[in-house]
Amino acid sequence: MYTFKGKTYPCCTSLTMGIIGGKWKTVILYHLIDKTLRYNELRKEIPSVTERTLSLQLKTLENDGLIERKVYTSKPPLKVEYKLTEFGKTVIPLIKSIIDWGELVIETHIK
Repeated sequence: MYTFKGKTYPCCTSLTMGIIGGKWKTVILYHLIDKTLRYNELRKEIPSVTERTLSLQLKTLENDGLIERKVYTSKPPLKVEYKLTEFGKTVIPLIKSIIDWGELVIETHIK
């Protein structure tokens, strides 16, 4: 049994999937690999995600320490940016493996 951020997981695989699993987390992480994005920029990159889901997933990724949320309040309008933390950057090789496998499926199984 492993405990991460107050949640217990039976094995390291379930821990990994608990942190990055689900429909949108890896997509969000993918878009943050090489750049910092504002909330609306993420919405444009992932048009099929609802605002509520995106907000919830961003909060979860932030709480798990994978992304950093920076708020600029010096002058209106409010500006919020998201980027990978150092811990979040450790998941890049895994995300790239997922990308590579997806490309393989496209090349070999989708005509």
